[in-house]
Amino acid sequence: MRKSLVLTVFASFLLWGCYNNQEAMYSKEYQYPPYIRDMQVPTDENRETFGEIKENPFVEVASQPVSTFSVDVDRAAYSNIRRMIQQGTLPPKDAVRIEEMINYFDYEYPTPDAQTPSPLRVSYEQAPAPWNAAHQLLCIGLKTKPLDLSQTPPSHLVFLIDISGSMIDYNKLPLLKSSLKLLLHNLKAQDKVSIVTYASGVRVALEPTSVRELEKIEKVLDGLEAGGATSGEQGIQLAYEQAHKAFIKGGNNRIILATDGDFNIGINNPNDLKAFIEKQREGGVYLSVLGFGMGNYRDDMAETLADSGNGNYAYIDNLTEAKKVLVNEFGGTLFTVAKDVKLQIEFNPKYVKQYKLLGYENRMLANEDFTNDKKDAGEVGAGHTITAIYEIVPSEGKVTSSLRYQDSQLNEIGKGNEIAFLKIRYKDPKQTNAASREVVEPLIFNLKKLSETSEDFRFATAVAEFGLLLRDSEYKANASYDQVVELAKNAFGKDEEGYRKEFVRLVENAKLMTNDKR
Repeated sequence: MRKSLVLTVFASFLLWGCYNNQEAMYSKEYQYPPYIRDMQVPTDENRETFGEIKENPFVEVASQPVSTFSVDVDRAAYSNIRRMIQQGTLPPKDAVRIEEMINYFDYEYPTPDAQTPSPLRVSYEQAPAPWNAAHQLLCIGLKTKPLDLSQTPPSHLVFLIDISGSMIDYNKLPLLKSSLKLLLHNLKAQDKVSIVTYASGVRVALEPTSVRELEKIEKVLDGLEAGGATSGEQGIQLAYEQAHKAFIKGGNNRIILATDGDFNIGINNPNDLKAFIEKQREGGVYLSVLGFGMGNYRDDMAETLADSGNGNYAYIDNLTEAKKVLVNEFGGTLFTVAKDVKLQIEFNPKYVKQYKLLGYENRMLANEDFTNDKKDAGEVGAGHTITAIYEIVPSEGKVTSSLRYQDSQLNEIGKGNEIAFLKIRYKDPKQTNAASREVVEPLIFNLKKLSETSEDFRFATAVAEFGLLLRDSEYKANASYDQVVELAKNAFGKDEEGYRKEFVRLVENAKLMTNDKR
């Protein structure tokens, strides 16, 4: 009896304490402990943001025969889309950047040799469009020479790491640490690494340190914990200070920003941050972005920062993707072989009535920008492949232009066997304030049956068609998921890493979510 009474009294005191503590927690005076207060607990609310994409229309060759754009080797859109579909959600239209989906995959294009006049070697194919038999596709492929790792210059890499509270999820800071460790083990002893972190404040977590001290670098990474707000602008400024502090002349100087892109404080004007980064790139320091996470992911911010910083942008949704970006594609990710790369294609109205570039909406340039060396463009790394696909409405040799000078031009050069004339401009990344160089290549009309084209052509076409479906494009015509699957299955090629097979599974899952019977 006495024992029971004691237990009852104890329980009463316990309940009273819990009640009063609960009241205190909900009062204005209560302050959460720092480890709780700084922790941003994930919510089901989706606050992911993407830049608006206005799909390229068909353009009349008679009035606008020239198309100009900057190359894009970013591949983030595909891995981000894959993440969404694997989680049972179709991506929003603005998340679908078709050129990044196509360029996610490597293609067996010819590699530059001694006779190639630039770091980029051109190849191309032409065939009917599978989703519109009345149209044709012109696929232009570029490839750079793979990197000889024994000949790479020394690197100074500044890891700029977001450790704010929003990075606490398993697929953010923990995955980030594992990913950067993969990169560390691919570096050489001559390379150096610095670590800058930012949350509510910024700090240099690691001064420039030789990769010879690998355990020291990994220990700093392991000690990072998520908490606080996101002072991204200050973090970027400090990272550039560190990059210049240990700048290697003639070396590879690069900041690698790892973040979910959720800069919720510290940026009053995003344009000011963009201008700051654009100014910094002239000093020879490149900025690459690795995106992580979901829910509050700022794809638009990550893409803008990478584009402004002469770098590339990848989205890491798992360790396999980290291996692809930081190990398999190590040279392309870290070593630039051509910068400010621009393409300009002039179509021959003898063969082309209208054209439409698939993707590259955020990379379109005014025609006069092609020769303007002050106009920034894309960077291409070692071993990169770049693919651009034009959908063409053929003219069948019939010229209907009523424009005086266009007619004059047709009479002089429009009767040849060229479907288009390609110009490429690029700069040597090793030279400061380098003038651009130009190479040209006529593209000869050579229409094949789709079945006679290369596996690379058919697979790239399948990816493009999938992008049109995901965007529910007004130009998708007779595109279908079944057709995408059939095209891709017959164009696996070597596929040593299984990326193309994975693509087919992705398409099949997307079809299930759309209830599309085609």
